[in-house]
Amino acid sequence: MEYADRIKTLPPYLFASIDESKQALIDKGVDVIDLGVGDPDRPTPKHIVDSMIQAVADPKNHQYPSYTGLMSFREAAAKWCKDTRGLDFDPKTQVLSLIGSKEGVAHVPFAFVNPGDVVLCPNPGYPVYSIGTKFAGGVPYDMPLLGENDFLPDYEAIPKDVLKKSKMMFINYPNNPTGAVADKKFFEETVEFAKENDILVVHDNAYSEMVYDGYKSPSFLEVDGAMDVGIEMYSMSKTYNMTGWRLAFAVGNKEMIAGFGKVKANIDSGVFDAVQRAGITALTSSQQCVSDMNKVYQERRDVLVKGLASIGLEVKPNKATFYLWCPVPEHTDSMSFAKLLLEEAGIVATPGVGFGSAGEGYVRFALTKEVDRINEAVGRMDKIRSKI
Repeated sequence: MEYADRIKTLPPYLFASIDESKQALIDKGVDVIDLGVGDPDRPTPKHIVDSMIQAVADPKNHQYPSYTGLMSFREAAAKWCKDTRGLDFDPKTQVLSLIGSKEGVAHVPFAFVNPGDVVLCPNPGYPVYSIGTKFAGGVPYDMPLLGENDFLPDYEAIPKDVLKKSKMMFINYPNNPTGAVADKKFFEETVEFAKENDILVVHDNAYSEMVYDGYKSPSFLEVDGAMDVGIEMYSMSKTYNMTGWRLAFAVGNKEMIAGFGKVKANIDSGVFDAVQRAGITALTSSQQCVSDMNKVYQERRDVLVKGLASIGLEVKPNKATFYLWCPVPEHTDSMSFAKLLLEEAGIVATPGVGFGSAGEGYVRFALTKEVDRINEAVGRMDKIRSKI
C-alpha cells in the first residue's frame, strides 16, 4: 500500500508524538506531570452537561442535523457575539456551526484556495493552518512571530511576489502558542493589508474568553472593513471546557460563510443536534463559569511564572490563553530542553519548534494542572537545575 503524496510530506503530528513519549514513561511507572497539550483538566460545567443529557434523550435530536447548524444555535451564537463584542450577525447567512474549530481551520482552505495559491500562516502557529492549506493544494508561507515584534507578523517583510500569489491568511489572537495578544491597531493594519493585496482573512479566535488581569480581547471583526475581507472562528472547547464535545462556530463575511458552508455540506453531516443544544445553554446562560475558570488559570499562571523565575527561566505573565511561552536556556534548543524535562523530571512541555521554525528557543507550558502539581513540577525542575 502506498500513501498519497500529501500524507508522505506531512511531519508527525506534534501532539501525537508527545503522547507517545509520555506514554512510554507512564508504562515504566513514572509519575508524569503533563503541561503539554492544552486540554482543560476541569469538567464541563454541570448546567451544560445536564442540558446535553436532556437533549440526548429527545428522539428529535437523533436524526441528521442541518449542515449549517441548528438555527437556534446560530441565533444563540449571534446573540453571544452581540452581547460580548457588540457585533451584529444575521444567523441565517453569517453564522456557521463547526465540529470544533480544528475542523473549521482544516476545511476552510478548500473553499477558497486553488492548487498553487499561497496561504499566509503564522510561525510559530497551530500546525493545522499549514496542514489544511497543503491538503487543499495550497502553499503555506510562514509569517514569523518574533518576540521583538510582540509576536505579531511583519506584513512589510512579505515579498511582493508572494503577495501576488496569496489568496488567504490565518491570524490567531490571543495567540497559541505564544500567549500574545493583539490590539485594534493591528487588526486595522490587517484589514488594510488584506484589502491592498486581495487576501481573505481567517481569524482563529479560540481563546477569546480566556483572559486575565482585567484584559478583554478585541474581535478582528470590530474593525471597520473587516467584515469585507474575513471571518472569525469561536471555539466552545476552551471557553466552556468542552474540548471533547467538538463544537465551534464561524461568523463574518456572508460570501465566505456561504463558500465555507458548501465545503462542509459535501464533507460532513453537521454537528449532532444534542451537542448544539448544550452549546445554546453554554452561550445563553450565566457566564460566571467562564469567569471562575479564568481565576483558576490566572492563579496557576502566577504560580508557574514565579516558580520558573526562581530557577532562572524568565517568562512574561500573559494576558490571555492558558499557555506560557518560555525561553529555553541559551546553551540548548527547544527539543533538547523538552526532552530533558521529560526524561529527567517527568514533565511534559511542548517544544516550540514543533509549532514552526520561529518557535525555536522556546517551550510551551499549558496551565492544565492544579496548583499543587505545578508547584511539584517546579520542584522537580529545581532538583535538576544544574542540568538546565
